[in-house]
Amino acid sequence: MLWRNTVVSTGVFLVGLGVLWLLVEKAGVDPVVATAISFLIANSIHYIFGRTWIFAGSDRAVSTGYVLFLANAMVGLIVTVGLFWALTHWTPMNYLVARVVVSIFAGLAVFALNAALNFRQI
Repeated sequence: MLWRNTVVSTGVFLVGLGVLWLLVEKAGVDPVVATAISFLIANSIHYIFGRTWIFAGSDRAVSTGYVLFLANAMVGLIVTVGLFWALTHWTPMNYLVARVVVSIFAGLAVFALNAALNFRQI
């Protein structure tokens, strides 16, 4: 289960990083706002893979599971945006590097919440 999550999380994270870059560099969106938007897009894609491959066989309804997934993602969003803001405002760290660093903490938190509360496989 963990290796599947790693594969999906890596792929989806790269998509999210690409969305972040496009929003900041091409659309002129504030990096903190762009981080939140890219996080929500990436996590919605992650749910599809989580439901069908990482936690295959979950007996929870898709709609209920998605609501719980989004609730867990809100925890991840708060961690992501908070740490991202701190790193980009209190250090000279580039926003893309900061997003990579933050992903480690937020990703583990969201995985644990989903595994335990949503898909009930911990």
